[in-house]
Amino acid sequence: MKDQKLVFFQPSQEKLKRLHLAQEGVSAGFPSPADDFKELRISIDQEVVRNEEATFYARVSGESMQGAGLDDGDLLVIDRSLEPQDNKIAVCFIDGSFTVKRLKVKVNCLYLMPENKKYKPIKVSEEDRLVIWGIVTYVVKKV
Repeated sequence: MKDQKLVFFQPSQEKLKRLHLAQEGVSAGFPSPADDFKELRISIDQEVVRNEEATFYARVSGESMQGAGLDDGDLLVIDRSLEPQDNKIAVCFIDGSFTVKRLKVKVNCLYLMPENKKYKPIKVSEEDRLVIWGIVTYVVKKV
């Protein structure tokens, strides 16, 4: 089974696009006539980037994390300043390749867990060269 390959991007703060935000949320019923007169702008980068120097984007390639809602082509927001913790989804560099997996921390043992039954967990041994590169904080999906 083919595992994820990630292509990394860094957020560009030079061109912040400010988009319209429906301040009251999106109604599933009838919209209020007053909503036509409200306008607030936001930048997606400002919403999802907490630490500009440590934040990167990567596009998912593969299907090993589908059960966690990470599908082929999704854009990940990754924060390198966050500490790795049990059950967090992390971008890892192991033995020369990047992958995205859920961290499973056991006593004296670390597993990189896929979220697709077609893939096996990766038990990290002392011989493996592992860098937990960053923690996934957001996923941007196409519809």
